[in-house]
Amino acid sequence: MRRLAGTGSRRVSGSLDANQYALEGIRKYEAIYGRHFVSPGGEDCARDCITRLALAPGDAVLDVGSGLGGSAFLMAREYGARVHGIDLSANMVSLAKTKCREEQLETLVSFTQGDCMELTDSRLYQAVYSRDVILHIEDKLRLFEILREALVPGGRLLFTDYCRGEVASRAAFDSYVAERDYHLYSVAGYDGCLRKARFVAVQSEDWSARFIDIHRRELARLPAAGLA
Repeated sequence: MRRLAGTGSRRVSGSLDANQYALEGIRKYEAIYGRHFVSPGGEDCARDCITRLALAPGDAVLDVGSGLGGSAFLMAREYGARVHGIDLSANMVSLAKTKCREEQLETLVSFTQGDCMELTDSRLYQAVYSRDVILHIEDKLRLFEILREALVPGGRLLFTDYCRGEVASRAAFDSYVAERDYHLYSVAGYDGCLRKARFVAVQSEDWSARFIDIHRRELARLPAAGLA
């Protein structure tokens, strides 16, 4: 994999590591979502997503926004996949590399700090996987074009993300989104963008009800994790 390190990417990385993905913040995410995970649903949701990729032993997988490596470890250990994770956060990558050594998966899993918008890979991966990351990226069409180029013919892209609803949002929500510099699409908006990037057999699902239930259960864990 060839990676570029632009100064803009380094600035964003530094901001993430000083704020949302500071080491103490990552510890809190992991306390809520489970060991090796920083996304809602933790291991259970990751297993569900990974199953949909229908991976075969030896498949090469790109994990975009790989976080602490939980999904990469599952794909390697249970499917024999070769997984490369890329994350903009230096803190995440450093912790993921340590965890990879502890899990003894270094022959199958690797991690690199980098910007997925600067990937130049071509026809390298059988699958691209991403969990709750693309909301950070403004030019989603360009991202999908880059990821499509990285896939072998017939390769699969699977991602989850936070989305906008089809009705107008409240001012407080819009303020929160702007403060975090999130760029939200609706489910239909993602569907259209993927097709414009020349993905075929696009399937989109609205998991709102499922994730409301997941968030309620994870909120209930806050006192036990010392975070309430």
